[in-house]
Formats: sequence, C-alpha cells, structure tokens
Amino acid sequence: MAKIKVIGVGSPMLDLLVNVEDSFIDSIEGDKGGMVLVAPDELDSILKKGGNEKIVKAPGGSAANTIFGLSHFGIKTALLGKTGSDDEADFYKKQYQDMGGDISRLKVNQDVPTGRCLSLITPDSERTMRTDLGAAATMTPQDVTSADFAGCTHLHIEGYMLFNADLTCHILKLAKEANCIISLDLASFEVVNAAKDLLKDLLTDYVDIIFANEEEAAAFCGTDDPEKCLEILSEFSDIVAVKIGKEGAYIKRGSEKVKIDALRVKAVDTTGAGDLWASGFLYGLLNEKNLKEAGDIASACGAEVVQVIGAAIPKDGWERIKKLLN
Repeated sequence: MAKIKVIGVGSPMLDLLVNVEDSFIDSIEGDKGGMVLVAPDELDSILKKGGNEKIVKAPGGSAANTIFGLSHFGIKTALLGKTGSDDEADFYKKQYQDMGGDISRLKVNQDVPTGRCLSLITPDSERTMRTDLGAAATMTPQDVTSADFAGCTHLHIEGYMLFNADLTCHILKLAKEANCIISLDLASFEVVNAAKDLLKDLLTDYVDIIFANEEEAAAFCGTDDPEKCLEILSEFSDIVAVKIGKEGAYIKRGSEKVKIDALRVKAVDTTGAGDLWASGFLYGLLNEKNLKEAGDIASACGAEVVQVIGAAIPKDGWERIKKLLN
C-alpha cells in the first residue's frame, strides 16, 4: 500500500447544499436528478429564489469526493484541478490537507473565482445539481504535464471532464504513459448523452474501471436493463460497476459477475453517494479484495454518506466502516 498513490482529476467545487420541495425543482429549468452547467448569475438567481433556506457549505467535486474517501482510508492521494485564488480555495485546500492530501497538483487562476455546485435536495433525498465551474473550467492541456502524474499509480477521473474533450484526452494519454490504472465515473446521464461518441473511444483506449449508475448506463447502452448494460460496458473495460440505487449494484470483471446488496438505511441526501461508493470499491481493489468484498465496502460507504447532508462521511460513520473491515 505504501507504493500506491491515487490522483483524482476533476473540478474542485465548493458544494452548496440546500433542502427544497419538489415544486421548487419544477420552477427551474432542467430535469430533476440531473446536473446542468449554469452561469454565475443564474446560480445566484436560483439561490435567491430559494429564499433564506439554510445552506451547508463543503469542499466537493465528484472526483474529489472519491479522493477524500480514499484519504480517510489512509491511502496516499493527490488532486489535479483548478481553483481560484480566494477564501473558498483556501478553505478547500486546508480541508483536503487536513485529510493528508497532496495539493501540489492543484492549479490556480488568479482572475476567476473557485467553482460552486448547488445541490437542491428534495424530500425523497434526490439531489438536483446546478453548477458554475468557475476557475475549474479554465484548466487547459497546457496546465497539465507528465510531472503531475509522477509517483501516481492510479488515476480516478470524473465524467464531467468530458465537457472538455481536448483536456480529457490529454490527461488520459499522460496517465496511461505513466502506467496508471484508470477509473472513470460517468457522472450523469447528461454527460453521457453529450459525449457518447467520444466516450466509446476513451473507454476502449484508456479506461480500466467504469463506474455508472443505472441512468448513466442506460444512456450509454440504450437499454434500461442494468444487467444488459453491465454486459455492454464490459466490452469496453476490464471492470464495470453498475449501481442501481436501493437495489445495490452489479459488478463484472472478465467472466466473474457479482450482485451487491445495498444496506438498508434512512437516506436524507444522495449527494456524493456514488463518489463514496467508488472510494470503498477502489479501496477494496487496492487491498486485493475480491469483487464481492470490494462491493460490500463500497456499499457501506454509500450507506453512510446518504444518512447525512453533503458528501462527507462523519467520524462515527468512518468508525463503523473500519469496524466492518476489521
């Protein structure tokens, strides 16, 4: 484990979490449960429209959430992305460093604020996201060199990066040249629909591990049957996990296929559930667990994070997960 270092690539975002009614989701543009990129003023308008509801702030971003989880497991990690030069960035970096994370790969834009992601949480615990990428959207291929992957054995990249095809291809090429094992989280059905043609090539050429929920898998595969999606996605990558919410997940590696049951808990917010599920699964794989064992760790992480607001598992949650491992 001492030789393992996982680098996460994505958009470092300040998460803004707020509880709303379904009627509020109906009053704004975009589908419930999805992610839509918005301009700063539009995000501010949605916040204003929500009135004085209590907002919880936390460091986030899809790949970052997964990396945060791995850091809590004691794995060496680094983050590659771009922040602003502001209080939000200082808060973000301190939180990650306190976990033992390496911030040396984070880039800075002096002129653009750190990105924000607004998660609107409805009573069914579903989250609908509206995102202002801010400084994260200004990262270019010129910002990233082979030095960023020095000492790294694994790359975990979020699907949202597919909105910048040139940057994503550049990053994946450098990571593969550095002999990194590469995992990709498909992120959202909107991402898959927008990048389907590119995605097929990237999965074939670079990606070793695919994480998808049932909506993302259906968008890519053209079927609502998660087991059929599993078979289709397995044609592209060595390991595939298709998560099916309360019903658990299917995982496939070669001819081996397992069904993972979800733990029955009272969910209050699904923000970060897939990200932390990936943390648990990757931790299991890195510790040479079999698919069932890795999936059970993933399920425990997902169950803990949906019981709280936001994507951070609290201390007592991590204690329960580590007790399970022991």
